[in-house]
Amino acid sequence: MSLQKVKDYFAQFHLANRIIELNESSATVALAAQALHVNEARIAKTMSFLVGEQVILIVTAGDTKIQNGRYKKEFGKKAKMLAYDQTEELVGHAPGGVCPFAIKDDVKVYLDESLKRFETVFPACGSGNSAIELTIVELEQYSHFEKWVDVCQIIS
Repeated sequence: MSLQKVKDYFAQFHLANRIIELNESSATVALAAQALHVNEARIAKTMSFLVGEQVILIVTAGDTKIQNGRYKKEFGKKAKMLAYDQTEELVGHAPGGVCPFAIKDDVKVYLDESLKRFETVFPACGSGNSAIELTIVELEQYSHFEKWVDVCQIIS
């Protein structure tokens, strides 16, 4: 269902044909990188958080983790990820397929500076076996992001 919503979303921009449907799982950064034959860092992972009652998504490079001090400085609160069983209801996509496209209207999207190292990245498309290759400018355009943030540190 979620993959179809993302396909429909990209169809309005004539980009649905760029969605990659994989025969294997891409539900984690490691699996996605293996399936797409790219470096893990180029997987644009989307993480779901609650800031008070506001659901936010942070899209970051696959080789990073949230740095709590930076997150708190940016959002004024300690990082609190959505519970696994809340994600689909609150975001519109289940864990493993969370992406910044075709999401619930009240969800805010932030892009982490770690993505700017790459010409193109691979976010998921609503399922645990899909992705799309986008330039950073395309990611900005189609994610309808709020702003760039610097809340992650590279872990590799």
